[in-house]
Amino acid sequence: MKPMIEFCASNMHHGTRRLLEKLEENPELDVIEYGCLGNCGECYLAPFALVNGEIVSAEDVEQLEERIRDVLKDQQADREALDKLIDDL
Repeated sequence: MKPMIEFCASNMHHGTRRLLEKLEENPELDVIEYGCLGNCGECYLAPFALVNGEIVSAEDVEQLEERIRDVLKDQQADREALDKLIDDL
C-alpha cells in the first residue's frame, strides 16, 4: 500500500500547491487534494498535510517537505519493526 499524503485546498495560500505538485510526480505516493480536511486552526496558521492520517506541519513549505519525508521514513521503520515482531512470534 502506498503512503497517502493529503493536502487541504484552503491551505494553498501557504505555498503547499508547489509541494503537492512535486510529490504527485512520485509514483510511490498517493497524493490527494481535498477542499477541506477539517483542521481549520492548523490550516490557518501554517503549511500542513496529513501523512497516512497524521498531521504534519511546519513553519514553511521547505520544512514541511522535509518533515513529510521524515515522517514517511519513521512510519516505514515502524511497519518493518512490526513485521519483524510478527514474524518472530
